[in-house]
Amino acid sequence: MKSEKFIRQSGQSSKLKKLFIFFFFSLFTFHFSLFTAFAETNIKVLIVNDVYPKIPAKNEKIEKLGSMRGDLLVMGSRYTGNIDVWKGEGGLYLINELPIEDYVKDVVVAEVGSNWDMEALKVQAVISRTYAVYQKRMNGDSIYHIASSVLHQVYKGNNPDVRVAYAVAETSREILTFDNKPIEAFYHSTCGGKTENPEDVFGKSYPYLKSVESNCEISPYSAWEKRIEITEIEKALNLSGIKEISIKTYTSTNRVKQLNIVNNSGMTTINATDLRKALGWSRLPSTNFSVTRDGDSMIFEGKGYGHGVGLCQWGALQMAREGKNYKEILSFFYPGTIIQLYESR
Repeated sequence: MKSEKFIRQSGQSSKLKKLFIFFFFSLFTFHFSLFTAFAETNIKVLIVNDVYPKIPAKNEKIEKLGSMRGDLLVMGSRYTGNIDVWKGEGGLYLINELPIEDYVKDVVVAEVGSNWDMEALKVQAVISRTYAVYQKRMNGDSIYHIASSVLHQVYKGNNPDVRVAYAVAETSREILTFDNKPIEAFYHSTCGGKTENPEDVFGKSYPYLKSVESNCEISPYSAWEKRIEITEIEKALNLSGIKEISIKTYTSTNRVKQLNIVNNSGMTTINATDLRKALGWSRLPSTNFSVTRDGDSMIFEGKGYGHGVGLCQWGALQMAREGKNYKEILSFFYPGTIIQLYESR
């Protein structure tokens, strides 16, 4: 009887050990799954500003110096989450890793502010999230997924706002997809009446990006005039003795495609997008302009702000004020797309 009891107790002890091991590994697997899911919903943002203006070159040798977690103040902007510090040939690079939903809140604040109509804020939340998920998908093996400047979308660190947080929560995890994949959700400030075809800007067509007419007259950039001294243009283009600038060709939406520049060395043809980049995006707000000479300056009269492709932010705001909901607005600017949750992608 004693041996039978011992055997029975040993068997129970063995079962308890197995149960404990099963429970431990189940708990470990559960926590590991949560960690993996959390990591998958994070995004790595390269901080680009006046202090850290550069982006790592394609083949640049870089090394990781360390990481910190908490708050980091850079040029008056507060970044929360994890900060990785990398050293490269061009200097230091700071990469902020944080949950995508938190990132989206801060992008919406930086891109359009918090006082816009709620449906317009929801629109911005969905396209900012979509753009982030797309960039992460494309740059998953890189040390960062997306930059914090207009090169991608504006991100100025943690700027909590109740209305924006509500718009992000109401559209939580929603992204625009086409053929079951996140789209490249291009957007811009002001189209000037009609959005641009992507092939005229990026040299590539997209089935969900077509030129559409959009009323954005409420934008401060619906019409503008810029007087730029010729010496400034010469310095930007590394040319001397500019005598004349004229429009050579237009895009399909009547934006300037190419310009002829006559100087002491003859005539040079440049793309209007290259002129914008050289002068500065805000210095020449768009390529939808006319140009004339006035003494030592060139007068640019134009409409719109940005490359003109995809959603027009001020046009979306106008539609929201007219009673359109965010799904209707997104469908108008990105025809053929479907809203899905990004975890399932």
